[in-house]
Amino acid sequence: MPDQSSEATALTTAAEQVREQLQIPGFDARGVHHLSRIIDAQRALLTPAEREDFAMALGCVLGECLVRTYGGDWAAGPDGTTGVGLAGKLFFNPFFLVKEQLDKGDTASVAAFFASVPERVANRFAARKG
Repeated sequence: MPDQSSEATALTTAAEQVREQLQIPGFDARGVHHLSRIIDAQRALLTPAEREDFAMALGCVLGECLVRTYGGDWAAGPDGTTGVGLAGKLFFNPFFLVKEQLDKGDTASVAAFFASVPERVANRFAARKG
């Protein structure tokens, strides 16, 4: 990202706007469950052209949930994509995760992913110790 702080501010601002518009209760597990229900409700209704913008908008919310709940940071990944870095070693692309649930349904639930983050972080630390 050219300017990480302005990019992060823009993503946070977008996340707040989408959260308010969709009446998502907060940037936490409850909010992610609400987000997951919205994705499921829209899956069959969105045209292929609408899916990208939808994934971008809801990805901002999911990313901000990761940032606020798990102490992550908006960052550029190794491949240059925008996402959230956690624990100094993990990187998640919330836009991809939203798209996956749009494409695959509950088998790629953002709520299930979000709930798995503490275990992923713990496994990462355990792997470093070993």
